[in-house]
Amino acid sequence: MRIPLDYYRILGLPIQAPAEQLKQAHHDRTLQLPRREYSETAVEARRALLDEGYAVLSNPAQRQAYDARFLTTAYDPDLNLTVEEISEGAAVHRPETASETHTPHIDIAEKHLIGALLILQELGEYELVLKVGRPYLSSGNASLKTGQFGDPKVALADIVLTIALACLELGREQWQQGQYETAAEALETGQELLLREGLFAGVRGEIQSDLLRLRPYRILELLSQPNENHLDRKKGITLLQDMLRERNGIDGNGDDQSGLSIDDFLRFVQQLRDYLTAEEQQVLFEEEAKRPSAVATYLAVYALLARGFAEHQPALIRRAKHMLMKLGGRQDVHLEQAVCALLLGQTEEASRVLELSQEHEPLAFIREQSQGAPDLLPGLCLYAERWLQEEVFPHFRDLVTRRVSLKDYFADGQVQGYLEELPTEGESLNAPAPLWNAKAPAAGHSPAPSAMVPTRSQPLPNARLHPPVDPGHNGVGTGAAAGLVGRSSFETEEESLIGSSDLAIAGMAAGGTALVRPRTSAHPDERPAATGGGSGPRPPRAKREVPVHGEGGQPRRIGKPKPRKKRIPAWLPWAIGLVGVGLLGFLVSRLSRQTVQAPPSPTPSVSIAAAPSPTAGIVQGDLTPETAKQLLELWFTAKRAAMGPGYAADQLSQVLVDPKLSEWQREAAAAQRDAAHVEYEHAVQIENVEMNASDPNTAIVTANVREFRKYYQNNQLAESQTDDLRLRYTLVRQDNQWRISNWQ
Repeated sequence: MRIPLDYYRILGLPIQAPAEQLKQAHHDRTLQLPRREYSETAVEARRALLDEGYAVLSNPAQRQAYDARFLTTAYDPDLNLTVEEISEGAAVHRPETASETHTPHIDIAEKHLIGALLILQELGEYELVLKVGRPYLSSGNASLKTGQFGDPKVALADIVLTIALACLELGREQWQQGQYETAAEALETGQELLLREGLFAGVRGEIQSDLLRLRPYRILELLSQPNENHLDRKKGITLLQDMLRERNGIDGNGDDQSGLSIDDFLRFVQQLRDYLTAEEQQVLFEEEAKRPSAVATYLAVYALLARGFAEHQPALIRRAKHMLMKLGGRQDVHLEQAVCALLLGQTEEASRVLELSQEHEPLAFIREQSQGAPDLLPGLCLYAERWLQEEVFPHFRDLVTRRVSLKDYFADGQVQGYLEELPTEGESLNAPAPLWNAKAPAAGHSPAPSAMVPTRSQPLPNARLHPPVDPGHNGVGTGAAAGLVGRSSFETEEESLIGSSDLAIAGMAAGGTALVRPRTSAHPDERPAATGGGSGPRPPRAKREVPVHGEGGQPRRIGKPKPRKKRIPAWLPWAIGLVGVGLLGFLVSRLSRQTVQAPPSPTPSVSIAAAPSPTAGIVQGDLTPETAKQLLELWFTAKRAAMGPGYAADQLSQVLVDPKLSEWQREAAAAQRDAAHVEYEHAVQIENVEMNASDPNTAIVTANVREFRKYYQNNQLAESQTDDLRLRYTLVRQDNQWRISNWQ
């Protein structure tokens, strides 16, 4: 049979090689044994071809005759040779192609086929290995079954191994060339062949390892495809979701075998954001935020905010605002909260939140642009436009060229209609996030890491993924990264439950800039660890986790500022030229409406407190464990009614007083607006009832509660969750009726 090889290549020699070099090459090549998985038959066939080549070239007369044929074959285009191929066990002859005409060939015995494939493999002729070897894998190939190449099982195993290794090396070669999907196809071809034949688990492991390390490159290549290539893009998102699942989230510590450290993966996520649309990022990061993940929460905020503004959907901005509340307990996200409040027409809250920010550079810009105005809203309007245009939109492939216009946004009738339905300044940074979006920390999930904590003026290095120098090397990351901020234990019930006591989001915001910084603290567990030197996160100490926003988890409260006197700001006429009549006309309408509405009373009105209610809904008299349990069961019933599909919030006033009454009334209204509802089931056991010795009208009830929740969006089940909680309820007695005012 004819093989596309020549004796010089078999021995690794140039045609001008002298006799001494020929002898040394034969000796060296004989000592270079193939992989241990090959059979002795394959090793012997390879050695026979090396000996044959040396025998011909070491004989001067035979070498002279061979050289003449070799040069004629290589350089005479008029020759019309034939190539012998094996198809279904029969030899067939066809004319050679132009490229094959100029390729030297030798005739070998059939028993040396495995040796020839082995040598082609060693020479890097991976395509030739596949071309020559694949026909023998056919189920109907008689040549293999009849024993022409030795024991059929041994011969098949050797051919399968050679083809699989050719696929492995071909994949690595294409990886080096930046052809990532083509490389994956070659690797998967070899893997599928080994799986089908059930051979060489070790080689399968090598191929699988390369596929896992290649995955980040494939994701970037697939997501960079045009939007019309939706199947490729969907495949890229699926691969990304697989990585996230294996890593336990963006900032998780699971091993996806990609070789990317936590810091490298954060940079990778930052890099791929530019290839995702706002909707794709929203879906991806909202789901990831449920783990919970502070990084994913922040990225979801960006996606919701960008999409809500670009598509004139303020409901999405409102969701972004609620998600920021989860971060706000420990991070300075007041600028982002102020922008959200502004876009929701909540101007007083925007001003109030802005005053809490510690961002000196942006605040200096806002103050400069607000000179002559009684507040900072003119500067905030200009800042919001620039921030959206320069830092938010560029990280969404469908918004990168979109022009930001507050005027167009507020002039939209749908936007105005939605904002008119919102409660007037009814949502503060202290309000709880929507209950249907809350989720407890997953068991065993580590707190979110603080990779690097640059300020807005300190950009994070925007590392890019590049092909490794050697695909066989362990690691495809971006090299050494800065040290991680030390992780602390899980938060206690009095702390924010995002998952890290020193939370900071590294380079996720815009252009490698971190917009979320850690809270200044003197606590030893809340100081950054030393960077460099391989320093990493400290493992979290085991503590009971408390779910967020179920029966027991509320964000840690901060002092509620006194309501400011509502007025029409003096900056409105001055700012008309800045943001346009559409925005300012709407804000004038909103603020005018506010001036004639009484601010909400901090305590229930007399009419509510004195309103008659069924005896079954009242807990009177002395407080005992039995009556305490009765009150809690009434509260659970009221909560089911208020947050259920009927949104019957009137029962809340029978069991709650402020501050909880106002919070849950707002939540019921918000759920109804967003077409969301929650179904609850409870089991309660009273642990202790403690009356206040100095005030017989207040008491503390400690109870163990199991709460099962099902979250629905548009009547479709979104998720379910069960929590076991130990809660401390604060009860007050008004008009001889016990009600709940707060809990921890």
